[in-house]
Amino acid sequence: MSGGAHYLYGDDPVEINPGRAKVGLTVANTGDRAVQIGSHYHFFEVNRALRFNREAAYGMHLDIPSGTAVRFEPGDTREVELVAFGGSRRLIGFAGLVDGGLNADDTRRAALRRAGQLGFADTGGNADTENEGADH
Repeated sequence: MSGGAHYLYGDDPVEINPGRAKVGLTVANTGDRAVQIGSHYHFFEVNRALRFNREAAYGMHLDIPSGTAVRFEPGDTREVELVAFGGSRRLIGFAGLVDGGLNADDTRRAALRRAGQLGFADTGGNADTENEGADH
């Protein structure tokens, strides 16, 4: 047998992100350029021309397979499903709105304030939350 990994694939579908808090949002691209968002980008911090409930998206990423993306053409409005980040829940980078622990109330308040000050489009409503009460 030669070197290299061997994989055994089952017949059953694989559920991604089981048991994590999820939220459904309506997102509109109000800009003049297409916006593409990767599977693990902190959705709260996506392009400022995308209008949606940013507070509901705090601590969440797209609930799609790793390595895939969703694209919004100018004027597009569509529904997306987001899922809570797991692990240590510490985010650094992205648009620079968070840069810290997602579970800290002061980090959340500062990020929401920064997003507003920097002109990130926000509806402040329209979230369809699953697993209410789950930490996200």
